[in-house]
Amino acid sequence: MVDLGHSTTPEQTDVGSYFVANYPPFSLWTPESVGTDAKSALAQRPADVPLGLYLHIPFCRKRCHFCYFRVYTDKNASEVADYLDVVGREWELYATQPAIAGRPLRFIYFGGGTPSFLSVRQLKSLVDRLSALTPWTDAEEITFECEPGTLTEPKLSQIRDMGITRLSLGVEHFDDQVLELNGRAHRSAEIFRAYEFAQSLDFPQVNLDLIAGMLGDTDEKWHAAVARTIELSPDSVTIYQMELPYNTTISSDLLKGTGQFTESVANWSTKRRWVREAFDALEAAGYTVSSAYTAVKNPETTRFVYRDQLWQGADLVPLGVSSFGHVNGVHMQNQDSWGPYAAAVRRGELPLSRAFRPTDEERLIRELVLQLKRGSVRPGYFSDKYGVDLLDRFGPALGSLRADGYLMASDADQIALTRDGLLRVDSLLPRFFLPEHTNLRYT
Repeated sequence: MVDLGHSTTPEQTDVGSYFVANYPPFSLWTPESVGTDAKSALAQRPADVPLGLYLHIPFCRKRCHFCYFRVYTDKNASEVADYLDVVGREWELYATQPAIAGRPLRFIYFGGGTPSFLSVRQLKSLVDRLSALTPWTDAEEITFECEPGTLTEPKLSQIRDMGITRLSLGVEHFDDQVLELNGRAHRSAEIFRAYEFAQSLDFPQVNLDLIAGMLGDTDEKWHAAVARTIELSPDSVTIYQMELPYNTTISSDLLKGTGQFTESVANWSTKRRWVREAFDALEAAGYTVSSAYTAVKNPETTRFVYRDQLWQGADLVPLGVSSFGHVNGVHMQNQDSWGPYAAAVRRGELPLSRAFRPTDEERLIRELVLQLKRGSVRPGYFSDKYGVDLLDRFGPALGSLRADGYLMASDADQIALTRDGLLRVDSLLPRFFLPEHTNLRYT
């Protein structure tokens, strides 16, 4: 959904990508660019930027009906062990690349899927193997995503011993009926048990994820979920508005008209209102809204290094099936299915499937639109890095935001969105895209 003008009517949640994760659109990435751009970028000396590592663990107990990631729910212990071995080999291949070799890791992100699906033994073996090549002791941030129902006290203890600095619990909602309707594997009792375990282990940061607009949600249920979140008092809260990319179960049902689901996803007006109400309640409880999706208890100590470094052009090594990365100015993605991914690594090849090298102008726009998700940007940063005056270069886009009531400030010190603008930021960002990119399929 692209918002090119102010609207007061409720907007239906249609099938398609809403969340802007990168720029230019992924649909421009090509297999040919792997050879012409990605491999040459990896063969060059590194740029003077931080290096991070993203590790995709694609296993889940169940596939959520709104999930659009590469996940598997049918793999046995032997297949999981095989996958982890391939991931270890992949990291060993990257460690020989001139752009990566010898560089310290500033941030690490275990995503999924469900990283906490792994057993204690699997986790320890994987971390020992990966960190033997590049020690993690100096990393500023190590994030680990969890599904509450997969957590036991011994497993959380192992995760804590891995040096995890942020534990992110995929709560999504506290209402058991909403969780069931949306295909979540856990229930509310498991949330509270896992959270109590995590608190007892004194993780530096515990984050709770919520999703506004899930199947079966109502005003009453959403307000209760926000109240429960505030009662638990996590260090940070992440709230996403439900979207329906093409490869979700809900999207397939809508497109084919099979009638699998009788409940519907809330419209965008309702989702924005629910996030606004959640932010208002969190602010009243002492939290600070730090982006379109996050509220933090203490902005001085609670940071999102992974997010902020990537939004400023950091390098990121992609480990695992379908993972995305960025090295020396080139975006790249791994093979998106198990067989081709594993086969490439076993041949001693990096398992890349497509890549894209943006122009300097596209890099500028990428940083601008991603950093605007925090609510404001400093024009001076872009002037120093790119030699561009944002107020001049993007005058028409900024003028349209101002006319629609989404711009709070636009001067030499900052460009800042209003709360209304922040709540719909992903629909506003295409206003900054190059004309040839505004009507492309995003993925």
